Amino acid sequence: MPFGETAALAIFVGAYVLIATERIHRVAAALGGAALMLLLQLTDGHAAFYSEHAGIDWNVIFLLLGMMVIVGVVKTTGLFEALAIHAAKRARGRPYLLMALLAVITAVASALLDNVTTMLLIAPVTFLVCERLALAVGPFLIAEVLASNTGGMATLIGDPPNIIIGSRAGLSFNDFLVHLAPLAAVMTAILVVMLRWLFPDAFHYDPDRAAEVMAMSERDAITDVPLLVRSVGVLVIVIAGFVLHPILHYEPSVVALLGAGLLLLISPVTVEDALVEVEWATLVFFMALFVMVGALVETGSIDRFAQWLADRTGGNLTAAAFAILLSSMLLSGIVDNIPYVVTMAPVVSVLVAQHPAGQGDVLWWALAIGADLGGNATAVGASANVVVLGMAARYGSPISFWEFTRKGLVVVLVSAVVSSAYLWLRYLA
Repeated sequence: MPFGETAALAIFVGAYVLIATERIHRVAAALGGAALMLLLQLTDGHAAFYSEHAGIDWNVIFLLLGMMVIVGVVKTTGLFEALAIHAAKRARGRPYLLMALLAVITAVASALLDNVTTMLLIAPVTFLVCERLALAVGPFLIAEVLASNTGGMATLIGDPPNIIIGSRAGLSFNDFLVHLAPLAAVMTAILVVMLRWLFPDAFHYDPDRAAEVMAMSERDAITDVPLLVRSVGVLVIVIAGFVLHPILHYEPSVVALLGAGLLLLISPVTVEDALVEVEWATLVFFMALFVMVGALVETGSIDRFAQWLADRTGGNLTAAAFAILLSSMLLSGIVDNIPYVVTMAPVVSVLVAQHPAGQGDVLWWALAIGADLGGNATAVGASANVVVLGMAARYGSPISFWEFTRKGLVVVLVSAVVSSAYLWLRYLA
């Protein structure tokens, strides 16, 4: 193995160990790893900042930035407080019912928006409702992220890897809906059942707290009705922009930035107050992570694996489908599933071309399922995971790498069994 490839792998593994063990702050570990990659010229400034395949995904960064600004403005209206009260009242203060309700809402919303945007909107509600009911917020946030990555699999815009796959394979919004929405629905139902077992200590019921919540009024929580109307209007426009991406051809990041700019123009909230809500540490962590993974791409580490996979599967469609599915679940939990899919898409394209028209499409679905569901495996497996951990730390309720990963790995193992059966029964049997 060439020196550059060996060095890149060693730095990445070292940084990953530091992130996982939390010996130092995850942002420091990622920035240190990215700096070493650049110092040793395993990647360079041009690749890190400008390369579509081996650099920072600015679409992800600016999507997050725009939505964080929008959420910061919406937060001042009291909307999240009102939604928290409504959700708690619907669940009658019962913690498991509340968690199940929030998980289902998150899964459905993630299919219509994207999982990162959904978590930016649902997390503030979760903090407030858990505070009202004196519940630990960590299990609820983890449950929502798992549901978000699962529900986001259902549509073209639900998870960033799907957008990449759709563009590369020429698959439409309806293609994803027909092929992956059934599996997303089944996995969401299974996840809801698993929640009671995954978080046995999270469902302490306090009847006094529940009674207090039931007596509250959602309307009383709204502090600025005119701003709420404007904010909801802008949010609806942004959501419409996401959904109409195949027609309008505006990237989600552009839509989010346009929405953030418009909302700042028409609201009395100052720029400084809106930017306070931006998770800058999370954005920096993402950028550093992209640089490190980009170095693996530049030095050929990921390409080597991809070629090895293509050679081993040969012309066997079933072997290729299961190899892509299971390896994607594994690797998407180690590196962020966005750069992973960017790297694997050309390999899958070659494998698809080896089969008659239409038959090889199962390989695209295997890649999408593996990357989307595999992102649940660890705290850095998907963008939504990283965003939520950053928000939890900011709100004073940090979630450790292993606290998330212990739950995520169990869900991914179940996902592997169910999705393997789905692929076999629907496409290969």
